[in-house]
Amino acid sequence: MMIEKKVKNDEETFFAALGRAGDDELRLDIEIVSNNPVMTGLLTNIGGLIAILNSHRQIISINTDFLKLLGIDDPETALGLRPGEALNCLHADDGPGGCGTGRYCSSCGAAIAIVACLEQEVPIERKCALTAQKGGEPVQLLLQVRANPIRINSKVYILLFLQDVTVQEQQAALARAFFHDVNNMLTMLVQSGELLHMKSPSQLSEIIHQSSVRLAGEIALQKALFDSGTCSYAPRWTECDLGRLFVELRGFFQNHEAARGRVVRFPEALPRIVLRTDGAALYRILLNMVLNALEATEEGGEVSVSLEQQPEAVVFTVWNAAVIPSEIALRIFQRGYSTKKQSGRGIGTYSMKLFGETVLGGKVFFTSGEGAGTSFSFVHPLNAP
Repeated sequence: MMIEKKVKNDEETFFAALGRAGDDELRLDIEIVSNNPVMTGLLTNIGGLIAILNSHRQIISINTDFLKLLGIDDPETALGLRPGEALNCLHADDGPGGCGTGRYCSSCGAAIAIVACLEQEVPIERKCALTAQKGGEPVQLLLQVRANPIRINSKVYILLFLQDVTVQEQQAALARAFFHDVNNMLTMLVQSGELLHMKSPSQLSEIIHQSSVRLAGEIALQKALFDSGTCSYAPRWTECDLGRLFVELRGFFQNHEAARGRVVRFPEALPRIVLRTDGAALYRILLNMVLNALEATEEGGEVSVSLEQQPEAVVFTVWNAAVIPSEIALRIFQRGYSTKKQSGRGIGTYSMKLFGETVLGGKVFFTSGEGAGTSFSFVHPLNAP
């Protein structure tokens, strides 16, 4: 179905050009693209939402995934439309020339990417916040839009890629709000716990204060894992009693589900070692080392935790009898890689490496082999900042 917009001569666009291709020009563009094997191959074989636009920003070809999003079976019904019109944008008809010409369009990521791509003939990528009409109700969508210029028979066209990132962005926004609000509450909790212990020192007040500090550290570590790119965690360097830390670890795994039917052995006696470190990060690393070993251990098996003091470092080692297959060993520290079927796995070993090396300046590694089992080790330098 070809669309035809009538535009009065005295009307002016608020952003992009008004004009559209005439019927003959539009048919020619459609024929050029449909007869190009490269373009048809892209539309047929590459997943995602893909459309090809002419120089007037009109759809002249569209792939099946895009049609499914639009809820239409016949691609002819989308030809000649501009992207906002095809997606039922609430503002598509606000301007004198349809999609791209209204007041809202100057801040539309899709319109900006398409117009800039046509003018500069370079790939342009933007995010597009779109309010679409679906089933008679307005729906908020967030699209990642990439416009790529292509030349066919000396004419410029746009290869348009769309990715629906609505859910990811909503989750990211909720997570940011969560961390912000929880950190505000934790600040009050830590300060109150410290004040309580100062005014009325007791074993209970100390537990409350230390637990609130530990929780604040855990939240900060979790936020660092959530953040993409470089690690945003700022370590809090303090003196940490390793004997006390091991007591906490032992208590954590006494009733943990992963330890059920398995034995976790800690050193019988620990030398008194006070290590300058970030206690929250070190605790998280050791916890993940033990948890990782328990998950790989059959019921009735054993996990061993050991500590060795060297002249310039302290070495923490967690051993279990299982052997890591070579194909898994190659990617053991890769973020998101996991042999577990549940979604959201693949963080434990990655976080060990991230916090152990990037934050604490140590070295995290493992050895695994038949007859020897698997040992994960963390070498923590004694000369911390």
